[in-house]
Amino acid sequence: MPARTLAHKLIADHLVDGDPHPGQEVALSIDQTLTQDATGTLVMQELESLGLRRARTEVSVQYVDHNLLQADEKNAEDHEFLRTAAQRYGLWYSKPGNGVSHPTHMQRFGIPGRSMAGSDSHTCAAGSLGMLAIGVGGLEVALAIAGEPLRLRMPEIWGVRLTGQLPPWVSAKDVILEMLRRHTVTGGVDRIIEYHGPGLADLSAMDRHVIANMGAELGATTTVFPADEAVRRFLRAEGREHDFTELAADPEATYDLTDEIDLSGLQPLIARPSAPDNVVPVSDVAGEPVSQTVIGSSANPGLRDFAVTAHMLRGRSTNDAVSVDINPTSREILQDLARTGAVADLIGAGARIHQSGCMGCIGMGQAPAVGQNSLRTFPRNFPGRSGTPEDSVWLCSPETAAASALTGTITDPRELAEQLGITDHSPETSERSAVNTAMLLAPPEETEALRISPVKGPNISALPELGPPPERLETAVLLKTGDNVSTDEISPAGAQALPLRSNIPALAEFTFTRLDPDYPQRARQHGHPHAVIGGHNYGQGSSREHAAITPRHLGLRLVVAKSFARIHWQNLVNFGILPLEFTDPADYDDIDHGDVLRIEQLHHHLPRRGEITLHNLTRGVDYRVGHRLSPRQVNAVLAGGIIPMLAETTPARQS
Repeated sequence: MPARTLAHKLIADHLVDGDPHPGQEVALSIDQTLTQDATGTLVMQELESLGLRRARTEVSVQYVDHNLLQADEKNAEDHEFLRTAAQRYGLWYSKPGNGVSHPTHMQRFGIPGRSMAGSDSHTCAAGSLGMLAIGVGGLEVALAIAGEPLRLRMPEIWGVRLTGQLPPWVSAKDVILEMLRRHTVTGGVDRIIEYHGPGLADLSAMDRHVIANMGAELGATTTVFPADEAVRRFLRAEGREHDFTELAADPEATYDLTDEIDLSGLQPLIARPSAPDNVVPVSDVAGEPVSQTVIGSSANPGLRDFAVTAHMLRGRSTNDAVSVDINPTSREILQDLARTGAVADLIGAGARIHQSGCMGCIGMGQAPAVGQNSLRTFPRNFPGRSGTPEDSVWLCSPETAAASALTGTITDPRELAEQLGITDHSPETSERSAVNTAMLLAPPEETEALRISPVKGPNISALPELGPPPERLETAVLLKTGDNVSTDEISPAGAQALPLRSNIPALAEFTFTRLDPDYPQRARQHGHPHAVIGGHNYGQGSSREHAAITPRHLGLRLVVAKSFARIHWQNLVNFGILPLEFTDPADYDDIDHGDVLRIEQLHHHLPRRGEITLHNLTRGVDYRVGHRLSPRQVNAVLAGGIIPMLAETTPARQS
């Protein structure tokens, strides 16, 4: 057998069907699933639509971590629905405040060699343990829970060799920011990133989590690390060493693409507003005023990320002009911080301690002031994601955030450490974690579960009915976007919209409003199928399928773009929206708002995989467009979506 990469081994171990060559559709068996509250309510409704009796995975976990603020009854209703639905269908339930899904799953459930599908784009963080963990839309997770394989286009394997050792005051966040600086937010599209090499020796499992997590920002399908002694130490600290299996690429394995990073040559980096790949050295922007720093999120969730912050702030006071916010990523980590005295150090320096959850990362609280710089250890700084429409969010390491909190300006932590005489850049952390399962609710036995009815409050609506597209698809262009439009701009989160995540008609009123405040009203008044024209990397960012469902609810049936981000492209198909790509990207410039586009004999031409003629009736011009849909995906679009397609072809899953 030829030498294989770790990614190839993991795929081979889970391959159900298909040819594992780049670009071909493959089907993978799924061992675990992860859902969170911003996406899980739809997953539970989809399980109901699928007629599921009980989860068929080894482990499925429903986390409540995104929207913990209960300003009114809506979130409490969603949490109760998720708790009772998880019990009904046989999922674990992680209560509000227990922790952010990704690090908490890593602590309690992650196992080297397992596969996982998650309805959160940062599911790839579990690759830090040697898992094959892929973020997808909620409907695909629902199908995985029901025992169906996960289907996706086989990616290329991108080997990134790490050498050297991180210098003092440079950490894992700077590694992934360097990747984004080199390769941009589209650099990982249709690729699995596999890190290897001698530089791994000094990166802990949680350091690797930081890097794997933000592989999503590169657009990668997922990221994988070997399961080695660092992973063994992590699992031992969590009381789960028995789950360890050593995994690595074969010594002579070759990769489809390669890159190399000498960790010794890295310096503190920072992503300027408002894109994760707008990366520059901290020293280039030093002196910019700062009004807020926020430390936490799934992108910097480890104990050391908070411990190094506490170490830098100990015995000092944060700058008078800076709000310092701490989001512990799990109750377990919060307990460890309390036990070591770090919480007292943080509070004593003027920091505010928030709940264990995503919070400000999804725009739920901690919104910054307009025109004021906010430094965050978060994965994303898309415009308005913070909850402030005209925000100025920078992404950086905990070291840079802490240094800047002390000075009130963006500060290179190396220079501040020298000025203050801080020599220990890696404070000691315990070899044994404060394992806490008090807020994890195990699924009941099946006979008990079948007697449970999910509790649906008034804010929980039904899924919209999905019908097939007409043979002659005629659509007016109601919106034209630029490049790199994110799902935050299609279906925003934040304190106003996110509590409506279970109420599709109400949430639809926020659709595209960050780009065009009049879009929902115009779509309703139009009353007919319509189209959106997009640039490159349309739909980057979050996996939220609301960004497909709410425009579909308003009549969207066609998106023609220069290129699509992977998860959103899949979500469009799942809900019967046709994603087409320009054969000649220059044709994008010729289409404008209000143009009427028509495709003749859609049901005849779509399965043929060739180019399709798109008629612009307004201008009397034809364009050539194409698609990358598999035969299964073509059938889904022509049926109106995955759920109606399954209703036509399979019985309810009652066993």
